[in-house]
Amino acid sequence: MKILGLDTALGALSAALVEDGTVLARDWREMARGHAEALAPMVDRLMGEAAWAYASLDRIAVTTGPGTFTGQRVGIAFARALALALKKPAIGITTLDAMMEEALAKDGASWAIAASDAKRGEIYLGIRSRQRAVLPPELIALDAAASRIAPFAEEWGKTVLVCGTAAEMLIPLLQAAGCDVTDGSVRQPDALWVARLAAGETEGAAPRPLYLRPPDAKLPVP
Repeated sequence: MKILGLDTALGALSAALVEDGTVLARDWREMARGHAEALAPMVDRLMGEAAWAYASLDRIAVTTGPGTFTGQRVGIAFARALALALKKPAIGITTLDAMMEEALAKDGASWAIAASDAKRGEIYLGIRSRQRAVLPPELIALDAAASRIAPFAEEWGKTVLVCGTAAEMLIPLLQAAGCDVTDGSVRQPDALWVARLAAGETEGAAPRPLYLRPPDAKLPVP
C-alpha cells in the first residue's frame, strides 16, 4: 500500500511517502506559518524522489487536529482535493495520536500521553496504548489533567511516556501524583507516523478539522 502522509496542523510542516511500512521519501520542517505555500512543492519534490506517479497512491493521510485553525484547514483541504482528484480515500489522524505513536515506537513504555498547549490554562489531552487510542483528544484544564489521567495509570501502570507541546507543564503534575514519567521528546507530529497509522485504519468519511474549542467570534443575535 502506497500512502502519502501530511501534517500542517501545529508548528511544523511534514510529508512522507510510505509503502508497506517502508519510508521512500520524507521531509519535516519546523514552521509556524507559511504551510499553504510550502506544502504542494514539498509533496511534488518527494513524489519525484520516490519516482511515484500521483495515480499510484492508495491513500492520502492527514492530521485533523487538535491544532491551529489555519494549519488544520491547509492540510485537510490539500488531502481532500487530492483524494477527490485521484478517487482515492483520505484518512484523518489526530495530531495527538501521531505524536504518541512516534514516542511509543522509540521507547519500551506500554502507554503514552500527548498534551498540546491549548492556552488559557488548558491542554488538549490524548492517551494511547501500543494497540489503540485509549482516550480520544479532549480539552481539559491543566490542573485537572492528573486526576483525569489517574484511572488510566491504575490500569496501564505508573510508568508512562509524555509528549506534545505541553509536556513540560504536565510532567511535574504527573510526578507529584506518583507517576514514573519519561519525556518522549516528541513535540510536533511527523507525517511519517501519520502515514503509518493510516495504513491500519478503515476507510470512512472524508477527514474534517477537529475543533475541541468553540470559536471566540460569535455571530450577532438578531
